Amino acid sequence: MAVNLSNVEQVIVSELKISEDEAKVFLVVVKKGKLDAAKISSALGWNDEQRALSTAKSLVGRGMVIEISATEFESLHPRFAIANRYRRRCEEDGIQFKKNLKVDNIGILLEKPYEDARTK
Repeated sequence: MAVNLSNVEQVIVSELKISEDEAKVFLVVVKKGKLDAAKISSALGWNDEQRALSTAKSLVGRGMVIEISATEFESLHPRFAIANRYRRRCEEDGIQFKKNLKVDNIGILLEKPYEDARTK
């Protein structure tokens, strides 16, 4: 399956072995820039700010997002974030870390939305 903006969330979940909530939060922070838990929750249509906060903190632990303050988060550059998580996933699964075109394409695909959100 080719990676595109319509299926990137699904590919992130399957290739990086993260939850759907984690993929949604990661994508909203990549596309919108630095956000706090309330804005993440609002952007995703969630009525649970704590859900957004705990999911964002989980992404910090996965090496995809950085914590700016107790409730504010920013994505690493998509290529770095995706590569970090893929490397950890390989370690978790006990498989050799090597080039994965689908994973590389996720980072490439998200570069433009990432840059657009930070050069307004």
